[in-house]
Amino acid sequence: MRRLGVIVALGALLGMLGGVVTASPALARGPKWQVVPAGPFTLPSLFCGFKVRVVPQVNQRFSKLLKASDGSMTFLHTGFFTVSYTNLQTGKSITENASGPVKVTVSPDGSAILAAKGRTGNFLSPADAKRFGLPTVSVTAGAVTGSVAPDGSITSLSLRGHVLVDVCAALS
Repeated sequence: MRRLGVIVALGALLGMLGGVVTASPALARGPKWQVVPAGPFTLPSLFCGFKVRVVPQVNQRFSKLLKASDGSMTFLHTGFFTVSYTNLQTGKSITENASGPVKVTVSPDGSAILAAKGRTGNFLSPADAKRFGLPTVSVTAGAVTGSVAPDGSITSLSLRGHVLVDVCAALS
């Protein structure tokens, strides 16, 4: 159950927007790419000072689950994904590409390592945003790497690239 919590936390961190990954049956040719479902959700005002509606626009994302003999699992996400962000107070909206790709490896103890490249949507609590010097809601370009402890807390996060869009500032 802790593993699922870590995966959900990483998904939120990277803007995977509630995608659920299910493992395909073991086949001789290996795991198959599967569609990653994504639905709209609303961020509470804690993130930007106002509520933000997040709605997938184009979802052509795929995921693959790889299981290792040591019990670790690696999730690979790729494809094309755009999302709109709307300030629910003003109605102002922007649409951004947040396609990734993303790789998340979850260890048997529930800790995880993530690696994202390209354009990535990120959601951080205000405390984590301050700690890592990033906006609470953003779209970044470049490599994002991080690690998560078994309890779901982010232990490290770095961006080798730049913030393309500070979503909260863009919607203000």
